[in-house]
Amino acid sequence: MANKPYKITLIEGDGIGPEVAGAARKVIAAAGVPIGWDIQYLGIEAQNRFGTLLPDETLESIRRNQVALKGPITTPGSEGYPSLNVAIRQQLDLYACLRPVKSFPGVRSVHSDVDLVVVRENTEDLYAGHEHEVVPGVIESLKLITRSASTRIARFAFKYAKDNGRKKVTSVHKANIMKLSDGLFLDCCRQVAKEYPFIEYGEMIVDSTCQHLVLNPKQFDVLLMENLYGDIISDLCAGLVGGLGLVPGANLGDTIAVFEATHGSWPEATGKDIANPTALILTGAMMLRHIEEGEVADRIESAVCCVLAEGRVRTGDLGGTASTTEYTEQIIEHLSS
Repeated sequence: MANKPYKITLIEGDGIGPEVAGAARKVIAAAGVPIGWDIQYLGIEAQNRFGTLLPDETLESIRRNQVALKGPITTPGSEGYPSLNVAIRQQLDLYACLRPVKSFPGVRSVHSDVDLVVVRENTEDLYAGHEHEVVPGVIESLKLITRSASTRIARFAFKYAKDNGRKKVTSVHKANIMKLSDGLFLDCCRQVAKEYPFIEYGEMIVDSTCQHLVLNPKQFDVLLMENLYGDIISDLCAGLVGGLGLVPGANLGDTIAVFEATHGSWPEATGKDIANPTALILTGAMMLRHIEEGEVADRIESAVCCVLAEGRVRTGDLGGTASTTEYTEQIIEHLSS
């Protein structure tokens, strides 16, 4: 454990963001990790304070500290309002989205034995938002797939599997229809797979993958896919274990890591102390493991599992009546027991 505080950027976010970020900070502090939080702003709060949605100071802070913890950001669907999550990933070259999905004892869900990881390419594909109006009433949205980005994310997925004792990587695609773009992605995955002969490699069409995830998620280990498929399937996987309120996430580059909740900002619940902070608490544990505080991360994850398994103190989305504060305090109590 570090003698001096780690310097980490904190973006609390919008809506319930400050509440769940506050819960994560309390748990990390109770676990004994000294962190000097470099508080920055993004989205609505940044607009109110600085007149811009994405201040240069926020990006510079993340570049300087190389690690950030980020709460949910509101992105309205109105025209002209950019996705700030996409902007951060592109500007900081956070090319890999990592979402581990695991069942929790005591949480009612469709399956009780889910243990898989979604690896999603983060910088291109349709999700990058390259759109324009060809003529009035006709919009063209460009799907860009490159060999360099596809190879890079494939190497990330196989290295992650190797480093974390995973046995299989499955590439998810629609190459039966998009033969050139998804075909290129698959070709890159196949080439990288040859470098890891000790890891089983498979491929599955995206619609078939969704069906198999619902019927038998245990067959999957690491799922590797392009940007848009990854956005959809990672949420589907969260639904298999109880919802987005339970699933952590990270956006990773070669030198910079931004750890963020996978759920939205739920503005209607702002200030009501009813949000489930589990996702960001577990995201904080992922962050601690990244900075080589693995023992502390294990303790936090164990405390969360104990609280969920006991079932006495739960937030409303999990069928309980506990407030965000009460639930957080219960996790902290288990940390010290």
